[in-house]
Amino acid sequence: MIKRIVLFLLAGLILYASWLMLLLSLPYTSFDRHVDFLMTKQLVYHIRHWRVSFYTHVFVSIIVLLTGLLQFSWYLLKKYPGLHRMSGKIYVLVVLLFSGPSGLIMGFYANGGIPARISFVILAMLWIASTFMGWRYALQRNWQKHAAMMVRSYALTLSAISLRFYAFLIGTFHLPLHPVTKYILISWLSWTLNLLIAEAIIKWGFQKISRSYSAKPAA
Repeated sequence: MIKRIVLFLLAGLILYASWLMLLLSLPYTSFDRHVDFLMTKQLVYHIRHWRVSFYTHVFVSIIVLLTGLLQFSWYLLKKYPGLHRMSGKIYVLVVLLFSGPSGLIMGFYANGGIPARISFVILAMLWIASTFMGWRYALQRNWQKHAAMMVRSYALTLSAISLRFYAFLIGTFHLPLHPVTKYILISWLSWTLNLLIAEAIIKWGFQKISRSYSAKPAA
């Protein structure tokens, strides 16, 4: 019972954070180069592939967050397996064709210099790789490995939320960090801690659930 409550609360937090992400993305629909985060990217805004990547990444983020979350609904998997598969296909296609590549391109131009750029490039590559492997294992009907890879993939998806959360914490507690140092720290924390949590879930919790996939006939 407690575990179920925790899972509902966690899903609720992700939905709320996704709603906030949607609100943050709305100002960019004006395509004005002097909006929010774009104020820090004036030196690269004229670069066409960066600009296309930025808007692509921003506008499809809500799709990835929501379809990824649906993959972890045990109720949906049991009662509506078709919807589970459809949302999974949308998640994989959006990550592999849009979010992942656009994030990789943006990583090469990230604020914070070389250390932050390395972080975001590694993040994008791991995100694409884990999503692709999750999809491949699904095609092979290796449900345990599929589930584990999707946990890793979605943990990296949530880096968009955790990055802003850590920035909020640092700002709230007024940590005496240089802006560049702060951004570099956040860029690495945003996904490395998520992956550590994902590995803990896979090792100590999720394996018990993922084993049940192998006991179910493939649809």
